[in-house]
Amino acid sequence: MSAKKLRSNFEAGSTRWAVQRAQWIAMGIDERDFKKPKIAIINSSSGLSICYQHLDEMSEIAQQAVTDAGGLAFEITTIAPSDFVTSAGKKARYLMPTRDLMVNDIEVMVEGAVLDGMILLSSCDKTTPAHLMASARLNVPAIVVPCGYQLGGNCRGRDVDIEEVYKGVGSMLTGKVSLDELTDWTRCAIKGPGVCAGLATANSMHCMAEALGMALPHTTPIRAASDRLKNIIGQAGSQIMTLIEKNIRPRDILTEKSFENAVRVAISIGCSVNTIRHLTAVSVEAGLDLDVVGLFEKEAAHLSQITLIRPNGPHRIETFDAAGGTRAVMKQLLPKLNTDGITVTGKTLGAILSADYVHVDEAYIRPIDNPFRKEPGLMIIRGNVAPNGAIVKLSAVEGAHRQFKGIAKVYEDEDVAMQKLGEGDIVAGDIVILRMMGPVGGPGTVFACSFMAALAGAGLVDTVAVVTDGELSGLNKGITIGQVMPEAAMGGPLAIIENGDPIEIDLDKKYIDVRIPENEYQNRLANWKPKERNLPNNWLKFYSQNVMPLERGAVFGKRD
Repeated sequence: MSAKKLRSNFEAGSTRWAVQRAQWIAMGIDERDFKKPKIAIINSSSGLSICYQHLDEMSEIAQQAVTDAGGLAFEITTIAPSDFVTSAGKKARYLMPTRDLMVNDIEVMVEGAVLDGMILLSSCDKTTPAHLMASARLNVPAIVVPCGYQLGGNCRGRDVDIEEVYKGVGSMLTGKVSLDELTDWTRCAIKGPGVCAGLATANSMHCMAEALGMALPHTTPIRAASDRLKNIIGQAGSQIMTLIEKNIRPRDILTEKSFENAVRVAISIGCSVNTIRHLTAVSVEAGLDLDVVGLFEKEAAHLSQITLIRPNGPHRIETFDAAGGTRAVMKQLLPKLNTDGITVTGKTLGAILSADYVHVDEAYIRPIDNPFRKEPGLMIIRGNVAPNGAIVKLSAVEGAHRQFKGIAKVYEDEDVAMQKLGEGDIVAGDIVILRMMGPVGGPGTVFACSFMAALAGAGLVDTVAVVTDGELSGLNKGITIGQVMPEAAMGGPLAIIENGDPIEIDLDKKYIDVRIPENEYQNRLANWKPKERNLPNNWLKFYSQNVMPLERGAVFGKRD
């Protein structure tokens, strides 16, 4: 794109032109660079979490790559939420709202300065969806660079990673592991920077960025701070200039067909349940009228699971990487994918996947006609508890009952549920209801996944079901019915369930029902009223008053 067509080049003699020049000259920027494409390097570096510890170095590489390609790079730092650090305050209620706060953060800086393109360095759970959402909303040329996973270690002769530490709390509560042993695990669990090992939300959303076409090919999953990652960032610095020259924008890439592809990948590898709300949010920001929940429901009917990556099976994330990663999965799914859509390479997906050099290790990424499991990794179920749908990570329920009848035990505070678990009040056959934990009810989605991890540690993960409108982790195992829609705080049926109500779950027939008389069910719904809440005047209150329903991705904006 010629310099005169760049939106960042203001008219000579204008106020914007004059004050911009004065600022940049004072910053030591060469005047010969003023008319080059201005590229934002979005960096969510933070000293609070290992997820982000390598990003400053990655940002420097990206800035140099843009400079070498003939652009002018500006680093823009944002908030940096970590699901294992920022979750400490207010029962993790800040986590989901940080995703949308980051989107607005990026908008203010990139649109406020009228920059020409973005390279977004993505890491922990909320950054990748936020970066995809911001790309879709701003619709300036953009490349998402997933910045990689961490490795686990070895402790007392066993492999230990953050998943083991997470589950270890439940083991300690029930006396299966000592505090000293758990303490030792914390010393060994993380070896180097990057996101949690395993196919939890962060790695899942990294894979989704590539499946959507917004990340360069063969970039997910990837070892954090590796030479390969550094090389990819160098490629992104050059490719962003090509996207600007060719005027290829995110909404050219983020089409209904690309979302169909991403959903098929997510189902086939058993991604985190949170991919559904995040993909929904990206589609909303892209201006698409797309029922992502319904799309998952439809596609699950004819897809099977072709990988067994932890926590869905024994294979580690680095094994998935070596086996070919997301690109190899898409190669195996090729007959079921839309291949004519453009990607950030400037090429179609079909051109990328037709290349002879696409590596697939079928010991870990099987063909679609020979899957590991002849069922989808993710599934939508409905019923009178979840009329608008709920999500099951089917790949994480192996060994558990597929038909489950139990008595409801209702909690609106995860700490209370954890306490009752430790006291032995939650036993095999129970159905634990964790509610008022959705975006509105929290306010800000509550991290319900800690209870699931504790349940696993207590050895009850296959015999106790959990039903929640709160946020779950991609690391969770067991009979978990998540993202129940509508959420309880918006009058969803989850709000009217009482202690002792019989509940029936059938994963084969895809329903979850509370078994009470229909007239009683309707009467409870008609008489339900939200509790009075005197919320402090803070970000969470503002978020809860403006967040859209879970069905709309819990995007911050005008509520329907």
